[in-house]
Amino acid sequence: MAKRKLQRFAEIKTFVNVFQHIQHSPQLEDFKLKGKWNAEYFKNNNPIVLELGCGKGEYTVGLANYFPNKNFIGIDIKGARLWKGSKIAVESGMKNVVFVRTKIEHIEKLFDKNEVSEIWITFPDPQPQQSREYKRLTSPDFLNRYKNILQPNGIIHLKTDNFPLYEYSLKIAKENSCEVFDWTADLYGNHTKQREITVSIQTFYENKFAKKGFKICYLKFKIF
Repeated sequence: MAKRKLQRFAEIKTFVNVFQHIQHSPQLEDFKLKGKWNAEYFKNNNPIVLELGCGKGEYTVGLANYFPNKNFIGIDIKGARLWKGSKIAVESGMKNVVFVRTKIEHIEKLFDKNEVSEIWITFPDPQPQQSREYKRLTSPDFLNRYKNILQPNGIIHLKTDNFPLYEYSLKIAKENSCEVFDWTADLYGNHTKQREITVSIQTFYENKFAKKGFKICYLKFKIF
């Protein structure tokens, strides 16, 4: 297992669609493409969509296939996980998908104000301990970070198998005057055409959880 992980780390260093922005000093500098993703990397003006904690990148790649006229960036700190999605994208010749290895806490170092149009948070660590509430990706602290990079009317999606996290996120969204568009504690039990994209793409863990009978929760809202 360790040998395979090292091999994947070595391989992703050769992929043109993977960047690493890791903190090696007390003050992390802005990433070189901050404010320039469309102009210098994608070379178009298409909307930029993020997947935070993208893991193996199934959702990032799936969305990029589904929406060829949008640009997708998957973010995760685990380099060995990013290998799968980045390899699929490279081998498929996908030009609208890229991955960044960094901590999500550094997201404002990656993107400028109004640079992002949409964010997907797919099956994040629920951080169940109350003392670690600030680490939840839908906490007020993270919502403020997203607000600083999202365009006006930018959308946030959450998918999780953890009902307490879903309930917490819905509560926080409402308390922070977000406009909640759609919410359900049983996505597959309440499937509608409106939610087609949310069920047509599944992460590895989502498929695993769904087969075990876990209900998948979904939340869609806008930050003002």
